[in-house]
Amino acid sequence: MTHSFNWNKSYASVRSPLFARNVVSTSHPLAAQAGLRILAQGGNAVDAAIATAACMTLVEPCSNGLGSDAFCILWDGTRLHGLNASGTAPAAWTPEHFFKTYGHDIKAPPKRGWGGVTVPGAVAGWVALSERFGKLPFADLMAPAIEIAERGYAVPVIVRSKWAMAAALSELTEQPGFAQAFLPRGRAPEVGELFKFPDAARTLRLIAQTKGEAFYRGEVAQAVQKFARETGGAMTAADFADYKPEWVETISQSYAGHELHEIPPNGQGLAALIALGILKHLDLPGQAGDGIDGVRAQHMQIEAMKLAFADVYRYVGDPRSMEVTVAEMLDPGYLAQRAKLVDMSRAQDFKAGNPVKGGTIYLTTADESGMMVSFIQSNYMGFGSGLVVPGYGVSLQNRGHCFTLQAGHPNVVAPGKRPFHTIIPAFLTRDGQPVMSYGVMGGNMQPQGHMQTLVRMLDFGQHPQAACDAPRWRFNEGLSINVEPHMPAATIDGLRALGHQIGDIHDSYQDFGAGQFIWRMGDAGVEGYVAASDPRRDGAAVGF
Repeated sequence: MTHSFNWNKSYASVRSPLFARNVVSTSHPLAAQAGLRILAQGGNAVDAAIATAACMTLVEPCSNGLGSDAFCILWDGTRLHGLNASGTAPAAWTPEHFFKTYGHDIKAPPKRGWGGVTVPGAVAGWVALSERFGKLPFADLMAPAIEIAERGYAVPVIVRSKWAMAAALSELTEQPGFAQAFLPRGRAPEVGELFKFPDAARTLRLIAQTKGEAFYRGEVAQAVQKFARETGGAMTAADFADYKPEWVETISQSYAGHELHEIPPNGQGLAALIALGILKHLDLPGQAGDGIDGVRAQHMQIEAMKLAFADVYRYVGDPRSMEVTVAEMLDPGYLAQRAKLVDMSRAQDFKAGNPVKGGTIYLTTADESGMMVSFIQSNYMGFGSGLVVPGYGVSLQNRGHCFTLQAGHPNVVAPGKRPFHTIIPAFLTRDGQPVMSYGVMGGNMQPQGHMQTLVRMLDFGQHPQAACDAPRWRFNEGLSINVEPHMPAATIDGLRALGHQIGDIHDSYQDFGAGQFIWRMGDAGVEGYVAASDPRRDGAAVGF
């Protein structure tokens, strides 16, 4: 199943496609090599993904940590499985709690500090994956990360850049534990400088020894509660003990003879499915006479993505609180009506429709048995809340900031509830068989990246590395977009002429995302894979 790729079509890049039978692709080479080490030891793709994820908490701390959330889609050789390991709100969290703590003018939980921290789900996700699908002992999977934490590693170029930008933010550096953990010399590390994280090694050893029990129902949970009490947080050990990840069925959208699968709400993967469903009614390949990098193709995708976000931001939250269903939001008739709103002569600021009738890291692994894993974990907004548990190296995410305090909204904060989530793994199938495990990390760039790269591959025949290297745009809000400088100048001028407001990005966390792709080759059995890794990060696709 090599697809009709044009292997000669490419963009300026430091990467070439990787061809191998066992593959790990992620945004840091040390973590990718750790996953490969596990595969070489007889582990499967799930084992490799867990080991890679554990290492990523250390080598890309500006994007994730031991206090992250996670999601996963995996092909076990027979069928797809989804795992939602996003965190839940502490028992104390109600709108009244936030109004009393921060004042009645607050619209959402705060970005930094304890007001944004939900229970971290990533570690529980690792354990759940290992118990259900892993081959090697769980402790073996933590060994590469423990080694990196204790011995240290030389900080690479792009991680250092994001680290330094975050270290300039007082809203982060003033948070308890941040400077001690991530500014060991009173500043961000320089390129090539050694960074050790012995506190995280301690926690990783506890996680390894107890299969995560020490994290959720033992020493680490108690340390989090103590830290919260000392620094003004509402989180308790009981909140940790009550947490469980959730196995889910994926949701999907057919497109160009394939099916794109995403994790269902509370995540934003639905946005990519809606956008593709709208594009199906616009005949993108037929109308894009100036090619995939031309004005028409880019404008059409931008408008479809805007329509998708308008509905997702209005209706998506914890599925127990949503007033509309996924099926209603993906209804072909509804999406056909939304597609009619696209005007090829101008950019628009779309509002939500009525579908009711009446710094994140991403990694992907695959092995020669056919198992494929699409995995993502994140602290959100760079270093997340900025809080780091003393002595344990647990940097806590700030996903609670994604809740709203607007009464009646499906995403309003409540005890034990999951907030709207931006991190989303993706998976592509054809006729019920696996084709590609992939993701594009970076806040709301993720569904935008899922759509843009998939259109390039399925509609225009670009191979995975070319689709990864190609210029991207990013929709913000209203008419505001950003575009990468290597997009053709004529296309940028053409988008401006249609009314798109193109600005610069001034945020250490927001960029054009970083993709990792593994495409399966062969219709009968596994002939191998072709993998790609985004040059926008320090990473690599590796294999044997």
